[in-house]
Amino acid sequence: MQVKELPVQFQAALPILETIQAAGFEAYFVGGSVRDTLLGLPIHDVDIASSAYPQEIKALFQKTVDTGIEHGTVMVLDHGQGYEITTFRTESTYQDFRRPDKVEFVRSLEEDLKRRDLTINALAMDAQGQIVDLFHGLEDLDAQVIRAVGDASERFHEDALRMMRAVRFASQLDFSLEAETAQAIAVNAPLLEKIAVERIHVEWIKLMLGKNPARGLASLVATKLYQFCPSFAKQAPVFDRLTQLELQLDDEAQVWTLLAYLMDLDVKQTNMLLRQWKSSKDLMGQVVTALTALRAITQNSVDQFVLYATGPKGLATASQVAVQLGFKIDLKQLQASYAALPIKSKKDLAVDGGILIKEAGIKPAQA
Repeated sequence: MQVKELPVQFQAALPILETIQAAGFEAYFVGGSVRDTLLGLPIHDVDIASSAYPQEIKALFQKTVDTGIEHGTVMVLDHGQGYEITTFRTESTYQDFRRPDKVEFVRSLEEDLKRRDLTINALAMDAQGQIVDLFHGLEDLDAQVIRAVGDASERFHEDALRMMRAVRFASQLDFSLEAETAQAIAVNAPLLEKIAVERIHVEWIKLMLGKNPARGLASLVATKLYQFCPSFAKQAPVFDRLTQLELQLDDEAQVWTLLAYLMDLDVKQTNMLLRQWKSSKDLMGQVVTALTALRAITQNSVDQFVLYATGPKGLATASQVAVQLGFKIDLKQLQASYAALPIKSKKDLAVDGGILIKEAGIKPAQA
């Protein structure tokens, strides 16, 4: 298969490939950018894999940055744009189910591609747009299937996060999980506990913000992978409910507001959940505020104080989540009610503590 007209992102990077090839080495576009091109999706980072070793890449270009040279990755800076070039490599055993004990640089594209996670991510494309597909990734794209490269259990033992990536792509692309890959996830699901929460967090949010979250969630439940995510082990009814919703969430605050509501968490418990997921304090504040408003909205008890305490951003988050839960919400009316408030923050008060002390002679309370 050949891509007849390369997207502009690839065209801009062609001089990089041509420089490497002119020196006698192989170079290909690889990974997600190739997959998304074939699916007609927006392209983000353009990654390049090459038979040239890191020091050989550095010798070919004037401006480079050692972004991950121990793993074979060098960034080439060209006209203000950075391109990560990674040497073809193989990896040894993975004792911590995350990082290889040893990385070995090789000259073979096949050796490099067979260590990748999913067949749809193991595609390469040359400077002429010719697709290199050694593991039937094109067939899986056509069939809309998520399948591990080679032996699924081996891939998941190499990096247990790949299990979360598989179910995330099921949501993000609205693909189905291939049976043997799903079975391998079910068998190896406990390995997810070996992975840093921050890495799981990224995949979880991408899953929830995907094209069809219900599909990814169904795989997460069927394989019991959710049981090895922080605080989720005892939440089977919540996840069963989530799989029944036709979710279309816009941001992370909506994800956690929905989850905290379905888990029936109070403010303290919500903060504890978000701390376990290594969330920022700013996000914690957004979710707690939106959760309080969501409960008022679903109980038809929104008053001026709720409007004042929530603010327009929190109201939008709470309203969107309420809609996902099946409640009929008039967001414009809520926004109009908020706009009609006589004050919207402490700054709107005509009197503050300083004036009371100075003008009225009121003394501050003593501790």
